[in-house]
Amino acid sequence: VKITVLGPGAWGTALAKLAHEGGHEITLWGRPERLAKITYSRQNADYLPDIELPGNWTLEPDIQTAISRAEGVILAIPSSFFRTVASQISGFEGIAVSVTKGIEHETGLTMAGILEEITPEASIAALSGPSLAIEVAQGIPTGLVCASNDEDAAKTVQQWFHRPPLRVYTNSDVHGVELGGALKNVMAIAAGVCDGLKMGDNAKAALITRGLNEMRRLGTAAGAKAETFYGLSGMGDLTVTCFSQQSRNRTLGERI
Repeated sequence: VKITVLGPGAWGTALAKLAHEGGHEITLWGRPERLAKITYSRQNADYLPDIELPGNWTLEPDIQTAISRAEGVILAIPSSFFRTVASQISGFEGIAVSVTKGIEHETGLTMAGILEEITPEASIAALSGPSLAIEVAQGIPTGLVCASNDEDAAKTVQQWFHRPPLRVYTNSDVHGVELGGALKNVMAIAAGVCDGLKMGDNAKAALITRGLNEMRRLGTAAGAKAETFYGLSGMGDLTVTCFSQQSRNRTLGERI
């Protein structure tokens, strides 16, 4: 399968590496200077240090060329730039997968919501869950969930990545899966504050438990399914983000 990954950050690079190892034809799009570094060193030293990357995939700085033959496009773009990049794939008719967790400030849309607005011809999916990029790149077992209103699209994405060390489940609750990934960041910052103030594990456990309940209540009020928040994209992602030393949001709270 021809898959284009937009965004050579930690998560985009890790997914591109995994898909390439699964036998798919991968094109990685990004800024020319970033791609040049990857080409020269066979590593993405800024995001995935010491991880050797393939030498026989395509690194393409022109986005239209990058998506021209793609059956699937994976958008691993920071939420603040997501709409800008997504607007450049308008008219794409394959499977467009957001792996970005966030909510657009101006509109309140999730990333899949932005894709639905810009690329209505595409089959839209969201891939989320407890997923530290470095662990995926290192081959450490990880579980994710792919959500889409198009069941066939969700199963197709599942097949792209469903191989050791990754196990992918499917779900139809796109909104719930995306909200779990976005809302858990707030709780992770609070968990980091607990760590920084040395409040102990009891307080942190209480915070996470009540935080999950708040995520569920807010999510269901927005139309998501309650059970989604007890799965990988809710409880799973919340757990790893609140406890991992590699979590940026937890670290931010600790430093505050």
